[in-house]
Amino acid sequence: MKRLNTTICCVFLFFLFATFAYAQSSEIRILHVNDFHGFVEPYKPLGSDELLGGIPYLASKANELRKEKPSLLLSAGDMIQGDNWANLFLAESVIELMNGMRFDVMVLGNHEFDFGQGVLKKRISEARFPILGANVEGLDSIKPYAIKELKGIRVALIGIVTEDVPLATHPRNVAGLRFISHIETAEKYIKELKNKTDVIIVLSHIGYPADRVLAEKVKGIDVIVGGHSHTKITKPVSIGKTLIVQAWEHGKALGVLDLTVKDGKIIKFEGHLEEIKPEKGKEDKAALAIVKKYKERVNAVLNERIGEAAVDLDGENVRKRETNLGDFIADIMRRASEADVTLINGGGIRTSIKKGEVRMKEIYSALPFDNYIVAIKLTGKQIKEALEHGVSGVENEEGRFPQVSGLTFKYSPPEKRGSRVKEVYIAGKPIDPDRTYIVATNDFLAVGGDGYKAFGEAIKSSRDFPAIGGMMKGEKVVYSDSSRWVRDVVVEYIKEKKRIAPAMEGRIIEIR
Repeated sequence: MKRLNTTICCVFLFFLFATFAYAQSSEIRILHVNDFHGFVEPYKPLGSDELLGGIPYLASKANELRKEKPSLLLSAGDMIQGDNWANLFLAESVIELMNGMRFDVMVLGNHEFDFGQGVLKKRISEARFPILGANVEGLDSIKPYAIKELKGIRVALIGIVTEDVPLATHPRNVAGLRFISHIETAEKYIKELKNKTDVIIVLSHIGYPADRVLAEKVKGIDVIVGGHSHTKITKPVSIGKTLIVQAWEHGKALGVLDLTVKDGKIIKFEGHLEEIKPEKGKEDKAALAIVKKYKERVNAVLNERIGEAAVDLDGENVRKRETNLGDFIADIMRRASEADVTLINGGGIRTSIKKGEVRMKEIYSALPFDNYIVAIKLTGKQIKEALEHGVSGVENEEGRFPQVSGLTFKYSPPEKRGSRVKEVYIAGKPIDPDRTYIVATNDFLAVGGDGYKAFGEAIKSSRDFPAIGGMMKGEKVVYSDSSRWVRDVVVEYIKEKKRIAPAMEGRIIEIR
């Protein structure tokens, strides 16, 4: 009898502890970065004398935080295309770095498409972690979602990318692909995964404003780890039952989100950004070795001194106002093509250039895209339509914001889109809607990139318009030099002048 009682007691205690263990909560950690753009070294942002970033320091911090509790290291896209360290190797360097840092999952950003689908497929094949894109059709090498298990907690990660990718990259890079609604996609996969997992994370590259809408419209998302808008969210934002986080840009911060999960529900959360700064002796040695290996190859090409800048050249505000760097590049393009005006997208300028010695690498960082100069005939009416489109997303700092040469205009942001541009002058005279002008731009905008329909429609109406990617020609195309990238034209100009000091001239005037 005594033995029977002992057995019953043991069975009871087993079930008691099993029930208690099940009811216990578990803590997991989400580490995240976004919009890295290949910036592996610390740098001083425009207007600051403080060094920020540095991927060996971020890698070290990630390793340190991983030791404290079960963790996932995630990327919300745009890891490539920006700094020469990434561009010169078509992002091979970035994938090697991410493999070394043991990233768990990544979602595609729009810039992952910039080197073309062939290169993208090769980079995906090299990655030792899943790369997601649930709302991308036609690219078989990506996955819609991944499921990871941490301390018994099943975490589903659904990857979505902005539907504007076809506008944000050259059309040839997305030929044959379809980007479907991220809201419908999220709904579809949440329905599929909600009974299979404990936590659902949307790894998003659609931008913070769109993330907020997603959280409002789609139920069942526990966390949105965001990117695309380079937003510095210092503490998680709650929209209903959804948390939204984003970790700034360029590896200047590592996002940290701690979740306490019980019975398949998040019962507690705490999040913050770890700002990354260089600290001697705090580097991750493996990451540092990868950085140095590719840096030596970059320096061999790009350390050539080409001139001197007498002032800082502003590449950080090109999406919201006229800047001296935008003016400078637009002027060079107009000069090279002998056009009446230049109109380019601010989003094509990626970094600032500090006052002082200018080397090849600064220009290649500021102008990383493989674009060439095209000049086409547009009517005054079409130019005004292009300007309206350019300022239509200024409140969200969209990349289509124009930088110009040869013209001035006033616009009113409070007005409704399509009715913001009030006055346009070319060569000091009011624009004539019926007159034909020669407009310099880049081949990306010329085929309608960034939504510039006025350019795209003019090009497509030209006879003998070639397949995308070839030199443009036709009765409306008056200049097209696909043998030189815009950045190389700028390099040649600086070499010729030796010293540059561009100043803003009031070409774009905001009316409030």
